[in-house]
Amino acid sequence: MKRGLIVFLNGTSSSGKTSISMELINQKEIMFYHLSIDDFFGQYKDFIHNNFPDIDLTREVANVGKILLDPIISVYYATIKLFSEMGLNVIVDKVIDNDKRFNDYRNLLSDHPTLFVGVLCSKEELTRREQIRGDRQIGLANSQYDQVYSFNEYDLKVNTEELSPTECAEKILSFIKSGQDYSGLRI
Repeated sequence: MKRGLIVFLNGTSSSGKTSISMELINQKEIMFYHLSIDDFFGQYKDFIHNNFPDIDLTREVANVGKILLDPIISVYYATIKLFSEMGLNVIVDKVIDNDKRFNDYRNLLSDHPTLFVGVLCSKEELTRREQIRGDRQIGLANSQYDQVYSFNEYDLKVNTEELSPTECAEKILSFIKSGQDYSGLRI
């Protein structure tokens, strides 16, 4: 079976990854499934809340995030691989902000067709978006900025200050249809 394409959108929080993902899902040329790391964490929190309502993870154990982060990310990456193996095209919406996470992904999926897209935005605009959204910690995107944009392996970059989410999606689709090689995550 032919493996499904993985479009990996990497950018800071509030850079526009989810908006681009929604545009890619809504277009009619290529069918995509959207896998966001936020959904995986949300599902885990719902699981705990629904099955163990008397447990408040944030109160019970200090550093819950450190304990759960790597296992949930491992399940997330395995799900991406599973979808691709099933021939499904996947949009990955994630912040890779360190070499370990980059290498973990690369080691697991380097032999899968992955278009590695840098979703760019200035620090000033990221701060403005965080303030407007109201659901993000102010300064989170800026704290991720240098690490996220330190990678040189991107196959394609889109700037969400210069292009709308629709235009970013169109640029990604044009790249896919051009037949160019996806080499950013190959070992």
